[in-house]
Amino acid sequence: MKSMLYAAGTIAALLISWGANAQDRYVEPPPVLVSPDLSAPWVMQLRSAPVRARQHRDAQADVQAREYRTYRQAQGTAARAPAASDYRAGRRAMPAPQPADPQPVAYNASPSDRSWSMSDPKWLPQVVEYGGPHAPGTIVVDTKQRFLFLVLEGGKAQRYGVGVGKEGFGWTGTEKISQKREWPDWRPPAEMIAREKAKGRVLPAHMKGGPANPLGARALYLGSTLYRIHGTNAPWTIGRAVSSGCIRMRNEDVTDLYNRVPVGTKVVVI
Repeated sequence: MKSMLYAAGTIAALLISWGANAQDRYVEPPPVLVSPDLSAPWVMQLRSAPVRARQHRDAQADVQAREYRTYRQAQGTAARAPAASDYRAGRRAMPAPQPADPQPVAYNASPSDRSWSMSDPKWLPQVVEYGGPHAPGTIVVDTKQRFLFLVLEGGKAQRYGVGVGKEGFGWTGTEKISQKREWPDWRPPAEMIAREKAKGRVLPAHMKGGPANPLGARALYLGSTLYRIHGTNAPWTIGRAVSSGCIRMRNEDVTDLYNRVPVGTKVVVI
């Protein structure tokens, strides 16, 4: 009898242990807390691809929320400051469009388009060796490699990933920064409006500056041309040839560059 009770107790213990292990197997692991700083490339390597994509979207939402709050403060508008959850849920609290302006045209990109470039740390800002002929303080844009270099002292350069002109819209030359603007308004040229209209897309004649604006947080105007080095509302396009000739940067990066260079800075596009 004692042996039977002992055997039954042993079996019960094994079943309880097995049940606990089986439950542990299917328990969701605790969430990984990560910094929303997009300049931390290790963030993208923590979990499986779907989880990385979600974490990237959440991090981008945090950046957008911060940018919007900064924009509203600069405008002196006492509107409710949106939370990052508003952006994650698709409730993007952008500035209301003016009645006379058409609705802004968004960049249509698939989820894979939206994440491919931002997952590669080479597009993030970093100091690199520089052996070119240009003096410190010069901006050099390499349109083939899709990098912008701010030449520093001591054979170094601050390098940023950029988006460049698509096929047929690329250019090369030397200009100087003629003016700088924070949260610039966008007035697409008539040629662009006509070109996009032929494709079935209606561009506004004017769009106020803000997080929804294609020029992003900052713009550096190049001479008397229509070209600019500017931010973007589509950061997943960095590293691609997608623009009409302008050099686009992440908003964080163009803000950093904006603070480093004065009007009159030489810009060489190769």
